[in-house]
Amino acid sequence: MSSAAEQEAVQEPAGTAVRPGEPPGVPEPGTVRTEDSNGLRLEAAQAMSLEAAQAVSVEAAQAVRAEPRAPVVWPGAPMPLGARFRVGPDGVAGTNFALWAGGAEAVELCLFDEHGTETRCPLTELTHEIWHGFLPGIAPGQRYGYRVHGRWDPWTGARWNAAKLLLDPYARAVDGDFTLPPEVYGHLRDWPDQYVADTVRDDRDSAPHVPKGVVVHDDDDWVEDRRPKTPWADSVIYELHVRGFTKLHPDIPPELRGTYAGLAHPAAIDHLTRLGVTAVELLPVHQFAHEDHLLRRGLHNYWGYNSIGYFAPHAGYSASGSAGGQVGEFKRMVHALHGAGIEVILDVVYNHTAEAGELGPMLSLRGIDNRGYYRLQNDPRRYADYTGCGNTLHVVQPQVLRLITDSLRYWVTEMGVDGFRFDLAAALARSMHDVDMLSPFLAVIAQDPVLRRVKLIAEPWDVGNGGYQVGAFPPLWTEWNDRYRDAVRDYWRGALPDVRDLGYRLTGSSDLYAWGGRRPYASVNFVTAHDGFTLRDLVSYEQKHNEANGEGNRDGTSDNRAWNCGAEGETTDPEINALRRRQLRNLLTTLLLSTGVPMLVAGDEMGRTQGGNNNAYCQDNEIGWLDWSLLDQPEWRGLSELTARVLKLRHTHPVLRRRAFFSGRAQAPDGLRDLAWFTRDGREMTEGDWYAPAATLGLYLSGRDIPGRDARGEPVTDDSFLAVLHAGAEPVAFELPGAPWAAAYELVLDTSREDQAEPPGTFLEGGTEMTVPARSVLLLRVTA
Repeated sequence: MSSAAEQEAVQEPAGTAVRPGEPPGVPEPGTVRTEDSNGLRLEAAQAMSLEAAQAVSVEAAQAVRAEPRAPVVWPGAPMPLGARFRVGPDGVAGTNFALWAGGAEAVELCLFDEHGTETRCPLTELTHEIWHGFLPGIAPGQRYGYRVHGRWDPWTGARWNAAKLLLDPYARAVDGDFTLPPEVYGHLRDWPDQYVADTVRDDRDSAPHVPKGVVVHDDDDWVEDRRPKTPWADSVIYELHVRGFTKLHPDIPPELRGTYAGLAHPAAIDHLTRLGVTAVELLPVHQFAHEDHLLRRGLHNYWGYNSIGYFAPHAGYSASGSAGGQVGEFKRMVHALHGAGIEVILDVVYNHTAEAGELGPMLSLRGIDNRGYYRLQNDPRRYADYTGCGNTLHVVQPQVLRLITDSLRYWVTEMGVDGFRFDLAAALARSMHDVDMLSPFLAVIAQDPVLRRVKLIAEPWDVGNGGYQVGAFPPLWTEWNDRYRDAVRDYWRGALPDVRDLGYRLTGSSDLYAWGGRRPYASVNFVTAHDGFTLRDLVSYEQKHNEANGEGNRDGTSDNRAWNCGAEGETTDPEINALRRRQLRNLLTTLLLSTGVPMLVAGDEMGRTQGGNNNAYCQDNEIGWLDWSLLDQPEWRGLSELTARVLKLRHTHPVLRRRAFFSGRAQAPDGLRDLAWFTRDGREMTEGDWYAPAATLGLYLSGRDIPGRDARGEPVTDDSFLAVLHAGAEPVAFELPGAPWAAAYELVLDTSREDQAEPPGTFLEGGTEMTVPARSVLLLRVTA
């Protein structure tokens, strides 16, 4: 052993909780001492005997092998953090290691060869709480981890345990899987009294059971990469899962399916370009771990919202192995997507980590400096949980803020990504307790010369008090707009009491975002997301069916705002199935014609189903994967063709992707108002009409009155359109607005038609009545 602290860790019986200032072994046999938040001493007799606890320590001590001679460690440099291969003093190549561990007493760098043999190298240089050293001859491909020494005192939040090998928070690649046996917990996971189990230190070595960081070569090759730099107003986001999107694609080679290379394959990119999306939003690709409760049920975390390595592409999605090849493969994927004009946005989870609450495993940050990285309660044994995942990163702390911003800059500057969607962003915006839009995190992002230029999307809520913040994030940010989702779902299932809310949602949600210079594209409009029903399931199920998750169908929301069209689940009834397909066309068309940034979910455009599972986070199988055979079925291929048609209309006509909110006024004395609303009898809506139930709504968009100018300073003009939305169960007569709005119209879109390959080509005069089919969207272009 290389330190007195570690010798004590081996000699002290596992299963004994030691208070500061007390010698090992003070508690009576079979007893653990602890304190509650009021400092009261509790005595809890345990079923595990002292002899059994000592046996665990003996086993741990016997597992310690003779260590080979440690290599020479030069002082190195405290910056940058992580493991960076470079040329050191006197032209000697090697790797500089630097780890922030604020309250630690000692840090050991642990190197592992191809056989798993460990070599420990004490880092003796300490600069501004950063332990560092340069090791000559250590090259890319080297596997490593850290052991951090310090006090074990959970009552004060101190949880150092040098028996546990820790992942470098700045590791660029991770080799191995997190399987979570008992040895990877800092405490005795199976201690009989779980109330105090987190205070009982486990001294067994975790190194054989945990993944290791990998030294990689930093080859910044983005000079030749051309980022699409799509303006926000022109953006269409496509949310997808790297593995699920490619796993069953028949035209992707089997060895590339489920990987970054698979997403870079021309067959995958062709689908994206044919649809007309401008950006993919990837579900988490940071290295993540599987939760213990899933592993015990034979399941795995599929979505990836359980991050543990903020610099490492998840190795499970790599066709190049986990020894560092995943980094280059990810870069090549981004390069291929950029070449097709498609931006890459990452869904990132900086609000919590895979270490969970006080009963969770010790994988990285908890063992480096628990108090420095996590928000703790007044009782520092417990974690403040604003995420529902057991812990919350303490973003107010400088080292945590640096970890997050260093990670973000790395993915932009070295990995080439174009933006981020922040999971539970309100948790990041909390200062001490409350959400604060002047918080350090938001302030740092706003002034950062790299990050303020990329796309920033907030999921504007968390699970804590005051966490719902839709419409509150500052300029630079766009937001997932769940009020859009709810209003559109309710309208098409006939559950809106009136159309006031729908009017705001269709036109950019000015009630939420028209402040501080924000624009309509501050609203990311969506009807579905990864979390919840797929679009097909939204019109096929009213209740969740999550039995496959093994949680008694208790997981997932029960507020689905869904309508099954008359039967729960799959049916052979042709009328119900035809109605469901029509509802899908209505929902997709509404989304893609609305002002704001539309977000599609992969597979919704081809009728993907999860069988009613609205929380498929643990379904890494056919439930969660995209079924490409749907495109071989005419009814679902037609839905995909409709999506491409509407997106082409959107890209062609600037009036459908406005950069400024509607004013309801004419831009010129002889012009028309830029926006007008009509009832089905052809008259403009009055204030009273907005408060009355209505199944039919007419929306006139004037292309002659678009505010702003193009890049050459010329006025922006376009065709004018009339959109008619009708959610009623029966056809209705609708009088088309005449002069001054239009003398004639051309019907360019009718969602009541199954065949959407060609536009209807129907011409109608203004002032005449037309029949609007039941449950349909009509789009008419003004021709005169």
